[in-house]
Amino acid sequence: MIKIYHNNRCSKSRCGLEILEDSGKEFEVVKYLENVPTKKELKELINLLGIEPIALVRKNEAIWKEKFKGKDLSDSQIITAMVENPKLIERPIIINDNKAVIGRPPERIYDII
Repeated sequence: MIKIYHNNRCSKSRCGLEILEDSGKEFEVVKYLENVPTKKELKELINLLGIEPIALVRKNEAIWKEKFKGKDLSDSQIITAMVENPKLIERPIIINDNKAVIGRPPERIYDII
């Protein structure tokens, strides 16, 4: 089943949700600010995306700039930062079976649905 990690306050995430709704396919919405992924889940997401953990971080968030910017962090520390501050997680993330994309731009979602 298709899954979207969604933040309704984000216009790109709302656009991603609309693409999935228009597709007519079944999908699950994960409100990741309320149901924060575990370290294990984030590692799995990062592996599916085929990226380094830092690529999943929203570097313009105030939390990142205040607490983490300019520090030499390990992948594990970056993942911990995202678990402790889920606003740092880039969105939306769409998963379909063993494929995943960050929906920025939203058109990337079509590649896996």
